[in-house]
This record gives sequence, C-alpha cells and structure tokens, in this order.
Amino acid sequence: MTELKERSQMDSAYMWDLSSLFENDEAWEKALGEADGMTASLMSYEGKLNTAENIRAFLDESTDTERKMDNLITYAMLRRSEDTRAQAAQSMYARAFGKYAALMAATSFGEPEILSLDEEKLKAIAEDELLAPYKFTLDNLIAQKPHTLSGPEEKLLASFTEALSAPGEIADNLMDADLTFDSVKDADGKEHELSGSNYILLEESNDRTLRENAFRSYYRTYKGHINTFAASYAGAVKAAAAEASVRHYASSREMSLSQNHIPLSVYDSLIETVHKYMPLMYRYVSLRKRLLGVEDIHYYDVYAPLVKGSDRRYTYEEAKQMVLDAVAPLGEDYVETVRNGMNTGWIDVYPNKGKSGGAFSSGTYDSNPYIMTNFTGTLDSVSTIAHEMGHSMHTFSSKQQPPQYAGYTLFVAEVASTVNENLLADQLLEKTEDPKERLILLNQYLEGFKGTVFRQTMFAEFEKEAHAMYERGEALSPDALSSMYRKLIELYWGPEMVIDEEVQYEWARIPHFYNPFYVYVYATGYCTASALAEGILKNGGDSVRKYREFLGMGGSQYPLDELKHAGVYLTTPQPVETALKKFERLLEDAEETAAKLGY
Repeated sequence: MTELKERSQMDSAYMWDLSSLFENDEAWEKALGEADGMTASLMSYEGKLNTAENIRAFLDESTDTERKMDNLITYAMLRRSEDTRAQAAQSMYARAFGKYAALMAATSFGEPEILSLDEEKLKAIAEDELLAPYKFTLDNLIAQKPHTLSGPEEKLLASFTEALSAPGEIADNLMDADLTFDSVKDADGKEHELSGSNYILLEESNDRTLRENAFRSYYRTYKGHINTFAASYAGAVKAAAAEASVRHYASSREMSLSQNHIPLSVYDSLIETVHKYMPLMYRYVSLRKRLLGVEDIHYYDVYAPLVKGSDRRYTYEEAKQMVLDAVAPLGEDYVETVRNGMNTGWIDVYPNKGKSGGAFSSGTYDSNPYIMTNFTGTLDSVSTIAHEMGHSMHTFSSKQQPPQYAGYTLFVAEVASTVNENLLADQLLEKTEDPKERLILLNQYLEGFKGTVFRQTMFAEFEKEAHAMYERGEALSPDALSSMYRKLIELYWGPEMVIDEEVQYEWARIPHFYNPFYVYVYATGYCTASALAEGILKNGGDSVRKYREFLGMGGSQYPLDELKHAGVYLTTPQPVETALKKFERLLEDAEETAAKLGY
C-alpha cells in the first residue's frame, strides 16, 4: 500500500520558504491586525476625490494597501495549500479574505466617485502630470464608466464579495479536504491509496486494471456528491450572471472578457477553429488505441504511457537540470534566476497528505515567486516544473513595472508557462535519436496540445453553454450539466472513444470553472506560446528580446497589445491554426515513428 506522508514528516529541503512574505505565522497575525487601520485611512478620502492631488494620494495609498493585503492573502493561501485539512490555515485564509472583502467594500466609493465628475473635469484630471504614473489606470477606468455603478451601489455589491465567492470555497473544501476515495487494487491485487493529488499518477500507470479501478473509484465518489457540486457551481454561475446584469453587460461572458478588453470574437474563434481541426484529435485517439493494443479505448486509457517501458522516472535533481537546459535560449540571466529560485525555497516539491492537488505558481510584488507541485518523477512532472517556473519568471520579470502595473492579466497568464513547456519538449526531441524515446517525447508533446488546446477549449465550450443555459432560464441541474459534458466528450474525443458512465461527472472536479471564463486562456496561451517558442528557437536575438520585453510589461498595457508587441495577433484565427498545424506535424512524426517500431 503506497501511502502519503504527513506534512510534518516531509524533508524541509524540498519545501518552500515563505519567509520572503512573513517570517512566521505570528508575524502574519501582527500584519493582519493592521489591516483595519489601513482600511479606515482609505475611507477618509470619501467625498474628496475631485482634485488631481487627492486622487493621486488615494491611488498611492490604495496601491500600498493592496500590496500589503496581497501579502496577507497569499501567505494564508500558501499555508492552507500545504495541508487543506489544517483548521488553523483555513482560519488564516478566511480571516485574510474577510479583511480583503471589508477593504473592497469600504473603498468601493473610489471609482464611482472619480467617474461621477463631469466629463470635461475628469478628462482634465486624467491628463494632469501629477497622475502620469496612473495614466493607464485612469484611461482604463474611464472606459469602464458605462458599467460602473453609483458609490452606494458599488459599496453594496462589494459587501457581497465574500458571500458570492462561497460556492468556489465550498467546492474547493469538498474536493481538497472532505472527499475521500476508496483504495484501489492493481492487477496483482496490491492496494493503492487514491487521492486528488495522485489520481493522475495512477492513471499514468501501465497497469490497466489499476487505471480502471482508480477511474471508477474516483468518479464514483464525485457522483456521490454530484448534487452538492451542481448546487455550488450553479451558485457561481448565478453570482456571475447577477453581477453582469447589474453592470449592464449582455452576459457574464461579456463581462468577464471585457475586464481584459478581449472581444467575444476571440473566444468564439478559438472554439470554431478547434472544431475545424477536430479530425486531428480523432487521429490521435486512433493512434493511442493502436499503440496501447486495446480492443476498445476508454477514458481511463487517455493518460497511459504509449510505449512499454515509458514509465521512466526522473529524480528532482535531474528535473531541475532539464528545465535549466531548456530555458537556456532565453539568456544567461534568465537561467541564473531560475537556478537561484530552485535552490532558495521557491518550490514545494512533493505530495503529502492533505496537500492541494495539481500545481500552481503564486507570489506578490514584495515576495519571491512560489511554486507548488506534487512531483512524482514522471516526464509530466518535469514539464510541470518548467510550466510553473514560466509563471514564476513572468511574475519576477513584471516587477520591472511599478506596483500598480506589475500584475499581469489572466489572458496572458499562461503564455510564459507554456513557452517553457514547448522549449523543454523541443529540446528533448532535438537530443533524442532512439525511436522509442522519440515516441515517448512526441506523446508528451501531443498530450500538451490535447490537454491544453483541445481539452481547455472543451472546458471553455462547457462554460459558455452552462452560463448561456442559466441566462436562458434553464436549470443547471446535475443531469443537465452532466449530460452536456458527456456530449462534449463525445464531440472532442470522437467515435472511437468508449464513453463510460463515470466520465460525465468530470466537470465537477474542475476548480477553474469557479473563476468564470478563465480556462479558454489556457488554449489561447498555448497557441501563442507555440508561436513564440518557435520564434525563439529559430530566430534567437530579436524574438528573445521581444519576448523578454513582453514578460516585463506586467499589466501596463491591454493584453492583446502586449501580445502584438511579442509578435502574436490573436484577433485573427492564425495563431490557433498555426498551433494546430504544428500538432498535425507532431502527429505525423508520431505515426511515422510508431511505424518504425512495428506498430
């Protein structure tokens, strides 16, 4: 029986060092105690935001306060993710978020008060040299004027922040802390512990019996709580729809995309273009079925290694060097920063009991970036380190901007991470001469496309339809959501995939759905990154320079403009088509390589 260790039993050498945020929990508690004073100070500006001087002072203090609140929330979130069962960490996060919600409610007068100025005066203030450091902020604010409510209305809406985020919190706690899964047996009868953090690892096993048993146990548990998940997700959809309505948007999707000035056509074009290239996905399913040598291919076969002996494991030290080699084209200073981060507590490496599943990167303007992984030694685990380090380097590079512009938008958030993934995959393919090893690497690359372009676009289509269903007055019942998801599985995986009953409940385990209309940026980001990585490897110099400049832009421009600076134009279908044509080339390579191996 393979068992996870408790957090207290883990080697601290492979755990993150959060001291760049706070020395310890006691220091955090002291800082939390100062939050009410910061909120009260900002409230003193109410009724005074009618001069450039007062607006500048308010924006400066707001920026400083938000930095401090970001430190508080980030530290609490990271502590909670270490062991989601720990009540103390849950309390820390809840209290920090409560302080943040109170801050947002108390200072919600700011934007409406500024926008209430008559147009001529507002324009004059926005052009005042004193406010030059906030020019982009004010221009963006003025563009949002049609969707900004009155001061009292904004305060009322802000007071609901914590309550409206409750559905996501409920789902997170249910998934990470409360769900327990029956242990599962492999073909030899050996039992394996099943958890949210090791499910995909079991699905990557060569043992089909283990894969199937893990699949059925995992989704049987989700099915047993599907009414709760449907209610929590419906609550999130209703909250988004309610806010969109009061802000005078046509839909929650329009509201979400407008935050980054992304036209709906970009979202719709992604889905339409992926549909156009869907036969490539069906070819990949067919290739996977042939290589696995199975009569029928099931959903529990989609992560299985395609070649016997491809269950190779890498040590963490090997993984670090592979990532360092992969990012070498980005410059010596980039490599040294990555190396330093790996060796100075940026990364929490291994899974432990209660630890949040998956992986993420976080950090603040004042702290190191932080990476949480559940490293298992697979090639996918190595790729995850490269991916999350891309996020962290984006965060690190964005500190070139003043704090008000350091936070990059969700739309570009997956670009740097996926550039790193592509650089790793291309470098490994360039080095290998063995057909078997090449097929393993090609599969890893194809899996990236499958999981990020096709799968995330499927998620985006699910979100689009779920929100539209509610806006049409249809109930988001467990059956309606599961039936819709099943149809999308059938569409995206094609006729050869056997659709087991359990797969329709997969939507319930996707936490990103509680951040509406976010998942599509994984797909657009991957397509963007594919183009950027090719340019970096083929052209070097100028392409690297533009990319590094993009990383340093933070949130100082609208995301489509930042990507244009890097050389990618997502207002056209071209980047998505270019990426999918690369997928086709990789697929052809995999088919030819498989033929050489006698498949």
